[in-house]
Amino acid sequence: MRTVVITGAASGIGRATAELLRERGQRVVGVDLHDADVCVDLASSQGRLRLVDEVDRLTGSHVDAVVANAGLAVPSPAAVAVNYFGAVATLEGLRPLLLGSSAPRAALTSSMASLMEHDTALVEAALSGDEEKAMVLTAELVAADRGHLVYSSTKVALCRWMRQRAAGADWAGAGIPLNGIAPGVVVTPMTEGMLATPEQRAQLAAMVPMPLHGIMEPDVPARLLAWLVDEENSHLCGQMVFVDGGSDVVLRGDSTW
Repeated sequence: MRTVVITGAASGIGRATAELLRERGQRVVGVDLHDADVCVDLASSQGRLRLVDEVDRLTGSHVDAVVANAGLAVPSPAAVAVNYFGAVATLEGLRPLLLGSSAPRAALTSSMASLMEHDTALVEAALSGDEEKAMVLTAELVAADRGHLVYSSTKVALCRWMRQRAAGADWAGAGIPLNGIAPGVVVTPMTEGMLATPEQRAQLAAMVPMPLHGIMEPDVPARLLAWLVDEENSHLCGQMVFVDGGSDVVLRGDSTW
């Protein structure tokens, strides 16, 4: 029986992934602010350290897969703390526990928002590991009425972090496929405020075109995450897989980068 750690497991994509893997007979260690096996706040350094300690204790230092899924879609420093620094701390902190698995896997949840306008300075601050500077830059963006750039910037940074490391010694070199998913619009508690009326749905659809079946339920990206952390996935390395109903194709055309 495989043991999989999933952050953001109390709702949305994380919950759907946890339910799917449990149905398949796998052990899931859910992580969230509440209603989880490990209740921590990934926006804080203390919460990130406690995550590793608690998972280590609950699993006997053995994990087969990690899904860094927790995220916030709010224009605030908290989004940067969770979406980027929390995700990176989850993957880096739990990586040593994967080394004892015969088929270790890791995946993260980004977003098709990584294709949208973002703030280069914020992305670079995140990638340099300077959380304090990233918090200051985020506050400045919000104060300048540019808070809409915060979420996309965290996802751009997360994609770049993965691409920079997936083929390196710590991941591919250790036999650990590291990949990510970039969902389009998913019906979750995080998006319910943006989908409350037909007008809001139409406005969002104009921003995020999804010609194949439109807005999706969380079980759709959950199935992709489940495959990414399954033993079957032996060679996918550093790929950001867009499960977005075609948004990537519409926005980027025939470009494959």
